[in-house]
Amino acid sequence: MRDLTRLLRPKSIAVVGGGAWCAQVVEQSEKMGFDGAIWPVHPRAATVAGHGAFPSLAGLPEVPDAVFVGVNRKTTVGIVEELSEMGAGGAVCFASGFAEALAEDETAADLQAQLVAAAGDMPILGPNCYGFINALDGALLWPDQHGCTPVSRGIAILTQSSNIAINLTMQQRGLPIAYMLTCGNMAQTSQAQIAMALLDDVRVTAIGLHIEGFGNLRHWEALAEKAHEKDIPLIALKVGASDQAKHATVSHTASLAGSDTGAQAVLDRLGIARLHDLPAFLETLKLLHVYGRLDGTRLASISCSGGEASLIADMALGTGLIFPALNEQVRDALREALGPMVALSNPLDYNTYIWRDADAMAQAWAGMTGDTFDMTVSVVDYPVTDASDWICATEAALKVRAETGRPFGVVASLPELMPPDVADQLMEGGVIPFHGMAEALSAITAAGPRTAPHSLPLCKPGTGSPEQTLAEDQAKAALSSYGLDCPKGVSGPRGEIASLAQSLRTPFAVKGVGLAHKSDTGGVLLGLDHEGVAAAAAQIGTSEILVEEMVADGVAELLIGVTRDPAHGFVLTLGAGGVLTELLRDTAHLLLPVNDNDIHAALDTLAIGRVLHGYRGKPAANIDAIVSAVLAIQAYVLAHPTTLSEVEINPLICTPDRAVAVDALIQLAEEVT
Repeated sequence: MRDLTRLLRPKSIAVVGGGAWCAQVVEQSEKMGFDGAIWPVHPRAATVAGHGAFPSLAGLPEVPDAVFVGVNRKTTVGIVEELSEMGAGGAVCFASGFAEALAEDETAADLQAQLVAAAGDMPILGPNCYGFINALDGALLWPDQHGCTPVSRGIAILTQSSNIAINLTMQQRGLPIAYMLTCGNMAQTSQAQIAMALLDDVRVTAIGLHIEGFGNLRHWEALAEKAHEKDIPLIALKVGASDQAKHATVSHTASLAGSDTGAQAVLDRLGIARLHDLPAFLETLKLLHVYGRLDGTRLASISCSGGEASLIADMALGTGLIFPALNEQVRDALREALGPMVALSNPLDYNTYIWRDADAMAQAWAGMTGDTFDMTVSVVDYPVTDASDWICATEAALKVRAETGRPFGVVASLPELMPPDVADQLMEGGVIPFHGMAEALSAITAAGPRTAPHSLPLCKPGTGSPEQTLAEDQAKAALSSYGLDCPKGVSGPRGEIASLAQSLRTPFAVKGVGLAHKSDTGGVLLGLDHEGVAAAAAQIGTSEILVEEMVADGVAELLIGVTRDPAHGFVLTLGAGGVLTELLRDTAHLLLPVNDNDIHAALDTLAIGRVLHGYRGKPAANIDAIVSAVLAIQAYVLAHPTTLSEVEINPLICTPDRAVAVDALIQLAEEVT
């Protein structure tokens, strides 16, 4: 990986170009108190933003650490090549008109390739990139206004959108931003590689990633592993959708594994929590900056209004957060602080008997902390008219944190009811000022414990177009060779199938070969004996017929499907199977490869999982057989990654003894070399 240290933590900055953007870079660096050298470079201008300009890079006093290249796209290539040859630390390529403009300019991709070649081993950000702000060292390659201020430690944010980056710097939530970086086209250096470099700065407490697309998945696996080793939390705001499975009509799996499923599975596999909006993204980073990851999801809530207590309880439904019942130790502490007039519960409405008495409020609030809870919040809305009577709440919160050392937050139910000066004061005292109740709950959920990144590298799929769908008997034969349990059966011409089936045991399933969704089109008939085979074959009407022994004693039916997602790998879908699969939509999604523990955990998340383990006295399915079936399908996929487009088993009939694939589909793609 390229060393980004000189670029991101420079001692000297050069600015190539003379427009307003370049002048802004010079001015913004001065405003942030950058104490290194700033060297404008322009062939004609004597000064840029009050600094004497050098006519060329060759005339600089020293080789620069970081360079903002603010010239047109074609000139950018030559400048970058010159910087690389002279040994510069790195460059921000501001110009647009590269690969992002391919729809308008067919030469744009070639120009971007030329830029990468010109850079060689020198790291570049972009092109089509605003650059970065390093608020720790006051170093900026940033051509616009921003809201960052100098900090001694803080979080880092990486975004592929320069405009979103500007907006995030303007936050007034008390969040210390150490680095703001934009990635642009990521022609050479990926977002994950930049984040890995930031992990080496001990002043960075957490990293937030606004992701439009993952790109090189190996970079993301390396990032997640390094962050886990260094215990620096990563969170993501993932937007957009992959170019997922275009052949949804062939199977149930493709429609169940929607366009965003692969992206979510990547984040789950890497142990990266996902947020879905910018406010919750910022609130989570704030919480992670102060406390790091929380130990669990047990929440205590305090308010002086029953309405707020009910509201936060209702809003927490479905988040995974729990409000533990109060134990006797907590109840005793609360009774001592509040007296007999307050009904004790969690969430707690402590009424207003002790309002304005900061010490009494702190005593009561502290009673709702301790080992029973992973996070305690007090709902406080500061009025925009006159908040002087609410100073006691700020003092009480700071006192609770100082005396208990437990994670504590103050939640404004509306973001605008948390004043910026109060937010700064609370943050300085180690109390989280949450801007909005929904945002607070999202942040607490996302900041909870995360699993370590998966130890197995993702299987990368081929890129060829789907071109062949195997007949059911062919698909089963292929999967059986990898250990999948399939029913005993025979296939043959419609007129001969009755005699071919004489060796099989009744009852039979009789199926037309070559039909998709056979149950919907009358292509399968069940429960037949030997005498009924010929008539069934005639009714179905396909030239080839498959007859199989039916599986008895089924406890449940599952779907096991694997679809190729070019952006993320092979998506494994486990869910309730049979004809109601898409209606029930009871599914879990993983990326291959998986292990036994992954499969067990995924099955336990399904609603049908209770049936698999034995429901209301009914027998349980053989879970080990189900796991073996999944691993057999995986073995086939991993043996054919370049040509496999899709596999689906629906249903897998689960009995107390077996897990049998009674229908199978395999779609193959052309092999691209």
